[in-house]
Amino acid sequence: MRVDCTVNGEPRVAEDVWEGESLLYVLRERLGLPGSKNACEQGECGSCSVYLNGALVCACLVLAGQVQGAEIVTVEGLAGDGLHPVQVAFVDAGAVQCGFCTPGLVVATHDLLRREPMPSDVRIREALAGNLCRCTGYEKILDAVRLAARRMASAPGPSPEGGSPGLSRSARPEARP
Repeated sequence: MRVDCTVNGEPRVAEDVWEGESLLYVLRERLGLPGSKNACEQGECGSCSVYLNGALVCACLVLAGQVQGAEIVTVEGLAGDGLHPVQVAFVDAGAVQCGFCTPGLVVATHDLLRREPMPSDVRIREALAGNLCRCTGYEKILDAVRLAARRMASAPGPSPEGGSPGLSRSARPEARP
């Protein structure tokens, strides 16, 4: 089958796709977007987290046949002209070790902060509970989320997601007064 979708704000086509292939496989192998990682293939680790029509999903659990006409945003798509503030905060806080879990954690953090700009520690832990990291004790990851929240709250502009492509207006939070 042929899959036509929008990925990171650009129309993309994948040819000769078996409808049972995962979205993760299509993104990595057919569209050349290696940011989302293939770890558990069971939706347990969060390394393959992406937005699908504005909702956070594990790409390993979504079938290629389900994304026809869909809008997908990967970790690569969060950046505009430079790294997204969440990505910068992960680097600055030292939350990136081997890097395998980082893309999923960055997308999950982005999702949390677009819904809740200044989350409590409990909310941060809840939002990231579906993401596993084997290298850290999670404290630097939590520091990165707090740092991103502070920076994004003090940054000028109408919305905390930095104009990420592929997030429809309805999926974006409205500007705070």
